[in-house]
Amino acid sequence: MSTEPRTAGDPGKSCPLPSVVMGVAVADSPVPPAVGFSRPQSVQSFLAELLADQQRLQTPVARASAIHDVQTGAFRGDRFRDLIPLSAPGPGEQYAFQVDLDSCSGCKACVAGCHSLNGLDENETWRDVGLVLGGEESHPFQQTITTACHHCEDPACLNGCPVLAYEKDPITGVVAHLDDQCIGCSYCVLKCPYDVPKYNERLGIVRKCDMCQGRLAAGEAPACVQACPTQAITIVTVSTHRSGEPAAAEPAATSGCSSNCSCKPQASAVIELSVSRDYTRPTTRYVSSRPLPANLVAADAATLRPQHAHAALILLLVFTQVGLGLFIASSLSPLASSPSPLLGLAFYLAGLIASVAHLGQPFRAWRIFLGLRRSWLSREAVLLGTAFPLLALPVGVSLLAMLDLRLPSLLTTTLGLIDHWSLVIGYSGLAVATLGVFCSAMIYIDTRRRFWRPSQSLGRMAGTILVTALAFVSTPLTIAALSLKLALELITLIGSGNSARLQRGPLAPVLAARLLLGVGALALFAVNAPLLALAWFILGELAERTLFFQAVDSPKMPGMPS
Repeated sequence: MSTEPRTAGDPGKSCPLPSVVMGVAVADSPVPPAVGFSRPQSVQSFLAELLADQQRLQTPVARASAIHDVQTGAFRGDRFRDLIPLSAPGPGEQYAFQVDLDSCSGCKACVAGCHSLNGLDENETWRDVGLVLGGEESHPFQQTITTACHHCEDPACLNGCPVLAYEKDPITGVVAHLDDQCIGCSYCVLKCPYDVPKYNERLGIVRKCDMCQGRLAAGEAPACVQACPTQAITIVTVSTHRSGEPAAAEPAATSGCSSNCSCKPQASAVIELSVSRDYTRPTTRYVSSRPLPANLVAADAATLRPQHAHAALILLLVFTQVGLGLFIASSLSPLASSPSPLLGLAFYLAGLIASVAHLGQPFRAWRIFLGLRRSWLSREAVLLGTAFPLLALPVGVSLLAMLDLRLPSLLTTTLGLIDHWSLVIGYSGLAVATLGVFCSAMIYIDTRRRFWRPSQSLGRMAGTILVTALAFVSTPLTIAALSLKLALELITLIGSGNSARLQRGPLAPVLAARLLLGVGALALFAVNAPLLALAWFILGELAERTLFFQAVDSPKMPGMPS
C-alpha cells in the first residue's frame, strides 16, 4: 500500500492549509497527509477515491481542527473579540444573539461548547439546533437553525415567575435565572413560547442560558460563540422597543455586527414560526442573504409530543374544585342527603397538599407570595391558601359543638363569636376560593396556548364546580351541566391541530377512559345514585385533567424531525 501524500487537486500531493482560514492568519502548513492506496482491485480503488474525497471536503470543523494543530495560538480568547461588542449598550439598547443562517452548518459545535463550558448535566442543553423546510418541489429549501434564549424585551418567564427568580439586567438586557431563588414550579417552562427554560430533576430547579454574562463582562465571547467554527453566532447590540411605540418586526443591530453580515436582510420569520414576536419581543436576529420562502415550516411541526402530565397539578385542580363544589352544595341544599362540609374540606385540603409535591424545592414554597403583583400562580396560591382557614373555621366550630366538650371560658367565648359570624366567614371563604379557581384558569390562559384558551380553561374548571355543586340539588340540572362539559371537551377533537391529533392518537386510551367515566357518571346521575355518580365523575375529571395537560400544544423553536 502506497503512503504518498496527496493534494486537494491531485491525489498524489499534500494539501496545504490556506494562509487565511476563518479570518485567522495561519502559516502555510500541510494538513497531515492522508493514507494513500495502491491500485489493487476495483472496490479498493473506489474506496480509496472516496477517502481522498473526504480529505478534500475540509468541513468547517475539520478546518478549525487543522488550524488548531498548526497554530494553537489562533484560538486565544482575544481571537473572538470581533464577535462581541466591546462597549456596554446605551440607553434603549441591549445585547442580543445574531445568527448568520448562511454560515450555520448545523454541526452542533455550539451545543457541545455550551454544554462543556457551562458544566451542564448529561442530558441538559441550553442551546439547540433545528431545521426549517420550505420552497417548491422544483426549488426545495432547508435551513439549520441554532437557538438559545432570546433574552426578550418583555420576557414571559420573568413575568410569570411567582418567586421573582428571574431578572433582566438593566444595562445589558440579559435575562438571567437566579438558581438560589427558584422553587422548581416549572411555570416559566409553560410561559416561554420558545421552550428555553429546562427543568433539572437532579437540582429540582429550572436553568437556562444567560448569554455567559460573566464572560461578556470580562470581554470574552460566550461559549457558543467561541465554539462555532464558522462564526455563525455573534453578540450584537440592538435597539429595544420603547414604551408606547409599536415593536419593530425585528430589532435592528446598532453595533457588534460583523462586516460579512451587516448587509444581510433580517429573517424574522424563523422566530415567528413559534409565536408572534409581539408576545415577548425576542431580540435574537437571524440574518441571511437568501430570501426565506413564504411556506417556511419547522421540520418537526407535525411531530406529536404528549406533554408532561403534572400529576400533582391534576390533583390540585380537581380536588380544590370538587371541594369547593361540595361546600356550595352543602350551603344550597338543606336536605339530609346533602354532603357534609367536612367532605368538601377534606378534598380541598388534599388538593393543597398535592400542590406542594409539584415543587422541585418545596422548602422554598414560602416565597410564593413574592410575585403577587404580576404572577397568576402567586395569586392562585395566596387565594386558595387564604380560603382554607375561612372554610375550615365554621366546620371546626360545628364539630366542637357536636362533641360538647368542656372548654376554657375564653375559648368558649371565641368559638361562640366565630359561630355567630360563621355564615359570613363561610361565604367569604367560598368567594375567596372561587377567585382562587379563576386564578387557576388564568395561569393556563396566560400562556397563550390555543388548547388552554379561556373557553376551555374556564369552562372545564367551572364545569367541575358546577356539576359537583348540583349533584345533590337537582338531577336534571346536574345531567345538563355534565353534558355541556363533555360537549365542550369534545370540541377539541375537531380539526387537524396537534391537540386534536394527540387526543385521537397517542392519548386515545386516556380519552376513551374519560368518555367512559363521563358517560357512566351521567347514567348514575340519571338513576338517582348521586354518591356513586360523584365518585365516577371525580375519576372522569382526573382523566380529563390529564388530557388538559398532555394534549396541550407546546410552542417551541424549530427542531429536528423524529
